[in-house]
Amino acid sequence: MNSKPNTLNKKLKILLIEDDPGDAHLIRKMLIESKSAYFELEHFDRLSTGLEQLAQMEIDLILLDLNLPDSQGLDTIVKAHAKAQIIPVIVLTGLEDENLAIKSISKGAQDYLVKGQIDSGLLIRAIHYAVERHRLRSKLKKANQKILEQQKELIDEERLKVLLQMAGATAHELNQPLMVLLGNIELIGMYKSDPEKLSDCVAAIEDAGNRISDIVKKIETIRNYQTKAYPDGSEIISIDQDLNILSIEDDKMYFSILKKMLSNLGMTEVSQAMNIKEAKTLLTNNTYALALLEYKLPDGDAFDLLRFMKGEDIQVPVVVLTGQGNEAIASKAIQTGAYDYLSKENINESSLSRSINTTLERFRLNREIKMAMKKMAEMSTTDELTGLYNRRYFTEALEREIARAKRYGTSLVMCMMDLDYFKRVNDAYGHTAGDMVLAEIGKILKDCIRKSDLACRYGGEEFAVILPDTDVKKAKTVCERFRKIVAGHPFKHNLSQFNITISMGITSYNSLMDQSPIEIMELADKALYQAKEAGRNQLVEYTPSI
Repeated sequence: MNSKPNTLNKKLKILLIEDDPGDAHLIRKMLIESKSAYFELEHFDRLSTGLEQLAQMEIDLILLDLNLPDSQGLDTIVKAHAKAQIIPVIVLTGLEDENLAIKSISKGAQDYLVKGQIDSGLLIRAIHYAVERHRLRSKLKKANQKILEQQKELIDEERLKVLLQMAGATAHELNQPLMVLLGNIELIGMYKSDPEKLSDCVAAIEDAGNRISDIVKKIETIRNYQTKAYPDGSEIISIDQDLNILSIEDDKMYFSILKKMLSNLGMTEVSQAMNIKEAKTLLTNNTYALALLEYKLPDGDAFDLLRFMKGEDIQVPVVVLTGQGNEAIASKAIQTGAYDYLSKENINESSLSRSINTTLERFRLNREIKMAMKKMAEMSTTDELTGLYNRRYFTEALEREIARAKRYGTSLVMCMMDLDYFKRVNDAYGHTAGDMVLAEIGKILKDCIRKSDLACRYGGEEFAVILPDTDVKKAKTVCERFRKIVAGHPFKHNLSQFNITISMGITSYNSLMDQSPIEIMELADKALYQAKEAGRNQLVEYTPSI
């Protein structure tokens, strides 16, 4: 069941532009014969005078003859449509001009009617449907515009996430040098009478200040990443001429245009991939500063390549080139890993330069953020001096390994170690020598254990090792080997050379007793204490008699 257009319930104001009085009278009569009060007709015999009325009255539809005294043919509909873009037009034509009328549809007309073949019902139906079609198209256009605006907002949100991530990482970066700065300012007050220490404090303050200055420059870059001003007011941004660009574009003519724009910007190292397969090969075997990626390619789309790059960890920033207004694709591209997008229809040297510059800057900052986060993760789990895991991480790891041993019924050995008479090293050679000893002990320990074993600096000169899937006999062999290497290792500091020994205590996890991490560590520590009491430089296994 077809529904009637909702314009039937509304009074419509019609503008008729027709120079033939007989045709105009017939159309007016047809509207009257409709026995409805839904039409109000305004008639003019010239295009110019008819269009002038648009500024003075609200018109719902135009009935337009194509052959008027002041305008003939398709030029008539072009002029009318230009003046009344938001008003639907129905073309009136003679039988011999039907082909011309059909062409007028492509110029903006909603419909056409052939004079001599019109009756009242056909005319009224054509008017109502033309108005309704135009209304729906306008509504659809507004809806599409709203969708595009929402997609742009999504893209802005993705960009904002990157900026906030950059800003957050930068704020974290500021914390450490600020603490150094404040700490050394406080120390200056304590060391007023010590010129040497004052000099060290001033040097530390200067270094912290320089680091803060560098970070502030990054913040400025983030804040102004959209554009960079130049003294001459030019919007074109100067880019490093040595950049190696990969254009993934199957249209040879468009690639030539793109290459010329890049050349004008000073970038002559431009390679082309005609499809995704070629792009994968080039990206895998070569190094590029940036990739310009056409959305639609013969063997796939931009998302296919972006996913491949992510899976292979290919660190090349990508700018996606899309059709005009394709904000949905652009938004998805940024979420999939692209840094920016450009509309191919609107691209020029200025927009291309700006996009490349901001993309490269964001890529650099993202890389620095990842490195900083990796460093932070290492700092949270690793002892900086020895390179071994720290106590906090070790405690968590021991809990996991005990749970695994309990679940699968595997063996587990825990070893606590302590350097013998380490205080004497610090007293005799200074803390620098002590740090050197701890660092070398860390290296020796890592060389002696398996990759599956886990060693940590537990605190001071104390170390701990977890040996999963190992029985006591094998663990003793590993620990004894390490003890002997340490005892025979010459430690050198300046012109001095000395030796040091290490005492150890080990215990194995007993699943029947359901031991906790703290209980196992206490048992290993008791065995270590026994090794110290028995003369040091030895390994003792825990037994209930200890």
